[in-house]
Amino acid sequence: MFNAEKPSLDELPSSKQLLRSTVIAGVSAAAILATVVLPAEYGIDPTGIGRAIGLAEMGEIKTQLAEEAEADRLMDEQSSLLDQMLGLFVGAAYAQDSTAAEAAEEWRDETRFTLAPGDSAEWKLVMEEGQTAEYRMLVEGGRVNFDLHGHGGGNSVTYEKGRGSTGAKSEIVAEFNGEHGWFWRNRDSSDVTVTVQVRGEYAEFKDAS
Repeated sequence: MFNAEKPSLDELPSSKQLLRSTVIAGVSAAAILATVVLPAEYGIDPTGIGRAIGLAEMGEIKTQLAEEAEADRLMDEQSSLLDQMLGLFVGAAYAQDSTAAEAAEEWRDETRFTLAPGDSAEWKLVMEEGQTAEYRMLVEGGRVNFDLHGHGGGNSVTYEKGRGSTGAKSEIVAEFNGEHGWFWRNRDSSDVTVTVQVRGEYAEFKDAS
């Protein structure tokens, strides 16, 4: 084995030389930072050299692209948040509207029948005095005449009469205990289909033909 000779003290750099090397390295690094790195990466050109050699323009482009990317990111976040909030509001409103619509279309009873020309039909609600029932009548294929009336306990009343009706929607408030409802007759020359939907305060909805 060979033993390496230790350098003598005269061969080692002095403290002054080390300090000078450190200063030179620091100045060089600062110069590179000011003339190359800052202009090329951030568009900052304190010496003007970066713009002269085209690095400042490259840095400005990078900075602009970074700013645009950040702006796009923020816009995407805001848009996503807005979409989520809007989705919640729309969803809640749709659910509320759907529930209201379903509730509005919920009928307790329904009957549907077809009347040939000249035929008639009669359906009644069994109600007590003061009770209220809602109804909707739909006529398809033509028109009908109808008489909405009530009778019971020796009493009788006519609530409404219709001629050439294609439908109606209203309510009945019973004036006394008894049966309250409709008599229909088809006066057209073709078959008609009648649909009646009811809900409210009554004991029974029945065919009284």
